[in-house]
Amino acid sequence: MNHMPLRPALLTGASLAALSIAALAQNGTAPLIGDYISRAGFTNPYAHIPAQCYIETAGGTQNPCQVCHTDGLANRRFGNNAPQGGASPFIGDLTAEYAFAALNYPFRPNGSINPWENTLFPDKLRAAAVEAGHEPSAWDMEAWVRQDNWTAAAARRPGDARVWDSGAKDDPFRLFPALSPVDLPADADGFVRSTRQEGALFNDGHGWVTGWRAVNFVPHGIFTPLTGSVSGIYVRLPVRFMRDTAGRFNLATYAANLDLLAAAVSDHLPRDAPTTYQGAAAAEPVKPGLYPVGTEFAHPLHYVDTEADGTDGAPGRFPGARADRVKEIRYMYKIRRFDPEYAGPEIKEESAPAYASRTEGWIDNGAGWILAGWIEDAGGALRAQTPSELTQCVGCHSGHTPQRETGGHATFQSGVGVTIDSTWALPRRLPGDTGWGENTAMGYRAPGATGDIGLSSHFDPINRAMENGEFAHFLEHVVGVSLYGDMPASVEAFLSQTIRTERGYAADWPALKTDSAQEYRGAQRLRARLLKELTERGDHLDADGNVAGALLYPPQIAALEAARGYRMVVATQRYDFGKDVFPDTPVTFRYFRNDETAFAHQDGRSYKVGEIVTDRPIDTDRTSLTWGVGITPTEITHSPDYQPILDY
Repeated sequence: MNHMPLRPALLTGASLAALSIAALAQNGTAPLIGDYISRAGFTNPYAHIPAQCYIETAGGTQNPCQVCHTDGLANRRFGNNAPQGGASPFIGDLTAEYAFAALNYPFRPNGSINPWENTLFPDKLRAAAVEAGHEPSAWDMEAWVRQDNWTAAAARRPGDARVWDSGAKDDPFRLFPALSPVDLPADADGFVRSTRQEGALFNDGHGWVTGWRAVNFVPHGIFTPLTGSVSGIYVRLPVRFMRDTAGRFNLATYAANLDLLAAAVSDHLPRDAPTTYQGAAAAEPVKPGLYPVGTEFAHPLHYVDTEADGTDGAPGRFPGARADRVKEIRYMYKIRRFDPEYAGPEIKEESAPAYASRTEGWIDNGAGWILAGWIEDAGGALRAQTPSELTQCVGCHSGHTPQRETGGHATFQSGVGVTIDSTWALPRRLPGDTGWGENTAMGYRAPGATGDIGLSSHFDPINRAMENGEFAHFLEHVVGVSLYGDMPASVEAFLSQTIRTERGYAADWPALKTDSAQEYRGAQRLRARLLKELTERGDHLDADGNVAGALLYPPQIAALEAARGYRMVVATQRYDFGKDVFPDTPVTFRYFRNDETAFAHQDGRSYKVGEIVTDRPIDTDRTSLTWGVGITPTEITHSPDYQPILDY
């Protein structure tokens, strides 16, 4: 068994004065030591390919692929070196083909067989829950989502909360983020202060500063409350960024450095911006698209509670429909540099083992970061995630680094074309003071006595590259409200009421007909045209100019039913088979192909209209360089070069 100790690697040329929390944490403590683990032995060897990547596109009409698989950031090496929209001959255009690669050991199962059984077959999940002795219909889901399971987990973290690594060898909570919900929500300026000196870094006169700062950001079609989950995001920099030139802790210095970092990773550095960070971090260069070594992120992923909007009398402590119960606590620590100029997808080894801990709940993403995660056990308490479960995280949060940067051993790498230094949220921080504070999911306000869907308090932010509103662009190209291309019942109702000929639209909002491929594809094409009308007329906004609540938030009954579906995954511990559970199989997983682009099962059986697509053909030529790789076209012929940068 191969082991490799992980210690923080400071940027080349950094002085001794620039020691980070990371270096302090491991002074006299055991280094992180994991195992090189073959993914072929995982329950799901292809966990890095998200379930959304397996949907059909209705003849190319629905294109969620362009939200992840693009070239723009990588072409200019802005925190990314994973071009996936056709710029790299090694990767090709991942929006054009289901070109899921195969491991170099056995090709059955392979990446072109959909492994996400919970999403494809929710009835099988329900049966598994019943077999395990549960009756999901009897669960009180409102009580469940309002139970706090984070505080107990935070109390299990050993060691000094001022440092990232507690140093407790083999402890499953060794890297649990040193952020206690007892100290939340963050203050109005976004800083997390405590009433307790223990674990804090300094007192600024308003409380004990923990170093964490909350980030209020623009979500996309994956973590809006409508999808069943909503995030909190908190960032912490090494202590040198918190000190002034005299070495004293200084909140103004720290705030200025956080502002510099936020501008650097969101591509909003002004021309006269300093070239280095301030105070005791003056030796640290400000690098566009990159974080300093020692940066930490804490990411609680909450259940949805539509009554939780942070106002007096609302349940729980969080705004943004964030329930007190969390599905997961996720953590990132930048342990070594990442240089997107230095490498690209040509260095990736598809069958490289994951470097991870089997006991401490972390994995190396192969691009400079340690990712760690804790997820609910069958009873709802948080436990460390397995290497297989953590591989799902690396699927999106990764990049490409030469082997010598990872200890000389090939390490599993993945990633998408739209992350910036493996991250997503801070680059999409809302501008100004609004962006420093608890994530509010676009300013969520709970529904009043006259409605069942909450309201947004934010307009549709403009995407710089697309020159269009973020949510308008998503609706027009995905023809859905999530990366699954689905339209929940509440959204269907909103669109049916809004898009009508009597209101000047070219047609009424059509129902999806699934009797034939022609009817289904025709209805989706019409929907795409009507959604373009909707956004051009501004009808995706409410009377105040904010994004319509129906496009972001579910009714309470739908939120609780979504939580019930997810709790079946918790109760059965079937995370390796998918975390996204729908009442029924989403229609986008069903087969509606014309003869020109028809395909069969891998065993040669023909698909029937409306059948669930469980697998697609692969290259079976053993002499081919692409042996085992998927070869089915997505039917998408053009993708905009989307980038996640907002125009302030």
